[in-house]
Amino acid sequence: MPSPALPAAATAAPARMAGPPPAPDKVLVIACGMLAREIMAIRERLALTHLVLKCLPAELHFHPQRITAAVDAAIMQARADGYRHIFVGYADCGTGGMLDKVLDRQGVERLAGPHCFAVYQGAAAFAAVAEADVTAFYMTDFLCRQFDAFFVRPLGLDRHPELAQDFFGNYKKVVYLAQTEDAGLEQVARNAAALLGLAYERRLTRYGDLGPALARAHAGPET
Repeated sequence: MPSPALPAAATAAPARMAGPPPAPDKVLVIACGMLAREIMAIRERLALTHLVLKCLPAELHFHPQRITAAVDAAIMQARADGYRHIFVGYADCGTGGMLDKVLDRQGVERLAGPHCFAVYQGAAAFAAVAEADVTAFYMTDFLCRQFDAFFVRPLGLDRHPELAQDFFGNYKKVVYLAQTEDAGLEQVARNAAALLGLAYERRLTRYGDLGPALARAHAGPET
């Protein structure tokens, strides 16, 4: 289930570029900032040497109505910069199919699935739990690292923890989709569940479908 919307005060790191300059054989991945660390880890692990990453602000995750225009503009800028091979590191992410309309027009593919939580779990695994997870508040490694910045302080839970029921009352459990085995991040997820008054579950998903999707995108120019 998507995370609750945040107040405008929530901020995120600006878009950033990682990798070599544009070249005809490079693959530009325009991705959600929440996936930056994971995409770069996969790039290194799989030696995806042609892959270049450009991240849009992570806070767009909480404002899906802004994703489509931001991705469209990023694609047009990438083409102006000389990139011929582009892949979008977003799933539908709450755009209600609007992102796909832009990508069809642009001739660009994206991550398959409704959101990154499904990507991390893998399509088949997510389909098996989707109904049971309707009342799940998903956390990832990124959201554990940013829990205070994205949730606690903007929502005022550090000052008024009783507000947790107002914001999270429709959830039944915190499900931590772990990309890594990090005891510190798991403790954040456990503490979040306690703060929100929710049950806790951890699933070690690693990177799910993200790695294979990036590998296919990377191989595209060579096939």
